Amino acid sequence: MRIAQVVPLQVAVPPKAYGGTERVVYNLTEALVRLGHDVTLFASGDSQTSAKLVPMIDQALCFNPDIDATALHTAMLEDIYRQADRFDVIHSHLDYLTLPFVDRTTTPTVLTLHGRLDRPEWDSVFHAYAHANYVSISDSQRNDIPDLNWLATVHHGIDVDSFKYYPRQGEYLAFVGRMSPEKRPDLAIEVAIRTNTPLKIAAKMDYREVSYFESYIKPMLDHPLIEWLGEVDEVEKRELMGNALALILPIDWPEPFGMVYIESLACGTPVITCPRGSVPELLKDGVTGYSGCTADELVEAVAKVRSISRLGCRRYAKRRFDMRRMALEYVNVYSKVLGQRRLFPSPEPFAPEVADKSVERVAIT
Repeated sequence: MRIAQVVPLQVAVPPKAYGGTERVVYNLTEALVRLGHDVTLFASGDSQTSAKLVPMIDQALCFNPDIDATALHTAMLEDIYRQADRFDVIHSHLDYLTLPFVDRTTTPTVLTLHGRLDRPEWDSVFHAYAHANYVSISDSQRNDIPDLNWLATVHHGIDVDSFKYYPRQGEYLAFVGRMSPEKRPDLAIEVAIRTNTPLKIAAKMDYREVSYFESYIKPMLDHPLIEWLGEVDEVEKRELMGNALALILPIDWPEPFGMVYIESLACGTPVITCPRGSVPELLKDGVTGYSGCTADELVEAVAKVRSISRLGCRRYAKRRFDMRRMALEYVNVYSKVLGQRRLFPSPEPFAPEVADKSVERVAIT
């Protein structure tokens, strides 16, 4: 197939540090190329890909508040849809910005929604285009707008084999994510102190989050158990997670996915989090770690997490979240919008006991 992948211009593909959507698109694009598809990636010029790169701007915007990103993305979409007949499918990751363009061509558009959908203005715009071809990244993501034309749920995938496996559990907890109230770094700090476990915090912080950090988190960093690392790059992030006892991310919002969960599992490191949003779909208590909503429950989770098999975490990630599987599921979606038959069978449900079997048994074939 001739497939156009349309990615936000905020972060280069693949990201050197923060950038969930862009990392997903990179993984998907690489996997599609390996499967033999003709893929064109529309992204910033500092991106890298095995596909054909069409640079829409020279450098990624990096969330610069002085640049009108909406204007640049609109111009980008206009350029892409003028040449839509070059492609069999246009796969956009620009959320609702793409919607006014989908009916301008007979080339079908597949739209993966990467964020939360619980704001009333988003409800209005998506219902105006309820007929568009939507893909969710978790079943729970659909809860706020269940009546759209959802074609499939496709969980994100990563190149599990590229992650170093860390068989020995560490002695600290790792917090990796945004410096945001909904990620609850304050609760992670409380749990670390109550369990007398060192905590290393690696977090991206943009201008909107500085006030929260200065008011609530910075005063908590004086404790000797807490280490603030700031934003780390991809290499540092993997090493940080791999050497940890567990990833702790006590979210307080309906997170649509959570790439850091599956990246941590790929390193062999279990996850401690809250069972909100997509978490019950992605993780399994007693196999990938433990979950809880209160500080007491999370303290108990830290006490139990040493019993989790790190090899089991790695195999779980390989079985459920390898990027080749993600690509095959998207090929089925593309086939559907083109009116063709499914090319690959639906993934088999994952049973927890699979995590204890051999790597060969769980490898994607």
